[in-house]
Amino acid sequence: MTDSNLPPQDPNAAPQPTPSAPLSHEQDVQWGSFAHLGGILGILPSLIIWLVFKDRGSFTNTEGKEALNFQITLVLATVALWVLTTIITVVTFGFGALFGFLTYLPWILGVIFSIIAFMTAKDGNHYRYPFAIRLIK
Repeated sequence: MTDSNLPPQDPNAAPQPTPSAPLSHEQDVQWGSFAHLGGILGILPSLIIWLVFKDRGSFTNTEGKEALNFQITLVLATVALWVLTTIITVVTFGFGALFGFLTYLPWILGVIFSIIAFMTAKDGNHYRYPFAIRLIK
């Protein structure tokens, strides 16, 4: 094929991204389990893994969404507990601050359930958190 047979290209056109190669089964399971384990650090690792690998592996897509939904639930629970603790502290003239330790409960649960989910997902099994608001379908 000669250059004259090629369609003309616009020099100002943005380059088209090349599709990424699909993950192998082992890589798919690895990144899916890392999406859960990243929950120990917060919501960002799960979000980044899901966004980067969701189109490259079905296991990673499913597990990334599950981990991300759980992390969103924990963020919402943490905010709610902070607001509740603040209101109780104000109403009780400072004595409610003794319940401030409850604001760490979502993080503790997040660490525990993230490790359990990682241990399950690394073997290639799907994990579903016992409580999570599933906003991302």
